[in-house]
Amino acid sequence: MIEYNRYADRFNPYYPYKEESMLPDCRKEGDTFSIPKFTVERKDVGSFMEELRAFHGEFRDCFFRKETKENFFRYMVGQFSELERKSIEPIALSVENGTVRSMQRAVSDAVWDEDKMISRYHGLVGEDLGDPQGVLILDETGLQKKGRDSVGVAKQYCGSLGKVENCQVGVFAAYASRHGLPFWTSACSCPRNGSLTNTR
Repeated sequence: MIEYNRYADRFNPYYPYKEESMLPDCRKEGDTFSIPKFTVERKDVGSFMEELRAFHGEFRDCFFRKETKENFFRYMVGQFSELERKSIEPIALSVENGTVRSMQRAVSDAVWDEDKMISRYHGLVGEDLGDPQGVLILDETGLQKKGRDSVGVAKQYCGSLGKVENCQVGVFAAYASRHGLPFWTSACSCPRNGSLTNTR
């Protein structure tokens, strides 16, 4: 079994919400879309890796090679870690049986069925959190970038900075219901001015 092997005692996949007083009244208990309360205990964190493995298992037939499937799980573990930089190299050096080159290949070159993966994920969200009063929330976010190597980077309006700057612009969607608020999907907005320098 793959486990996160650094900061084991401090590993906490959840962000415990304690500042209820910071929530507007419409988001507190009793409202249609109030934020569900939860508490995290040590036993919950201890079983988290098993739950993450089970969640990953829901997508097992989306991968064509076992190595890619295992590296994808290692990547997921790294995303839940306390690493400051969550790019491939730090993750590979921090998870059990992780190797930098193998994980880089899994993310950049390996083939998996993305359409099936997204469809499966949407099905799981519907099963666990679906509600007749659920809504889809769309938001555009600008991500400042210094170079021009990433997809969609150009001089354009960056909402997070409030001005025109060299950045990527992403459109993100989340689903919200009385049962929870999961991420739904995202897309990179590519500029039309022909300044796209990387077409990955």
